[in-house]
Amino acid sequence: MNKGRLEAFSDGVIAIIITIMVLELKVPDGTDLTALKPLIPVFISYVLSFIFLGIYWSNHHHLMQAVKTVNGPTLWANLHLLFWLSLIPFVTRWIGINSFAAWPVALYGIDLLFSAIAYYILVRVLLAHHGKKSTLAVALGSDFKGKISIVFYVLALPLSFLNSWWAYALYGLVALMWLVPDRRIEKTLAK
Repeated sequence: MNKGRLEAFSDGVIAIIITIMVLELKVPDGTDLTALKPLIPVFISYVLSFIFLGIYWSNHHHLMQAVKTVNGPTLWANLHLLFWLSLIPFVTRWIGINSFAAWPVALYGIDLLFSAIAYYILVRVLLAHHGKKSTLAVALGSDFKGKISIVFYVLALPLSFLNSWWAYALYGLVALMWLVPDRRIEKTLAK
């Protein structure tokens, strides 16, 4: 089946997730800059979550560039990814209103971990559908960044209870790693 509906649906869901997340940024009661101070943790958590959603949207877009068609398992794997991404506004808000307490930071990491696993599953389903010698398979290669991201998320979970800021910094490191554009698919498609 054509991949267009899957792309459009995914783009729409991610746009809605971002919209929900920004609506969680509540306007302060005061009129001076000190009224913004309690919102700093909420804003910091929003920024990282926005970056993660942007990374997923961008990588999903690039992934779909190398995909010819999708099948039923692909649709379900994509919905699985969107499910975990849809929880990001909840965990983002929980972190922010609780000033990066251990459990909110750990749950945020669990959501990031399961989002990464879901993306990995989506990639594997697409590879199974397109074959080991497909353009997609050639473009993706060993997917080191995807695998090391999962390792960092797992390491950050117990770290959340020792020092939640260090765990959050590790999440930020994963985001920073993914901000460097991954040109594998573009290079492969250009050949």
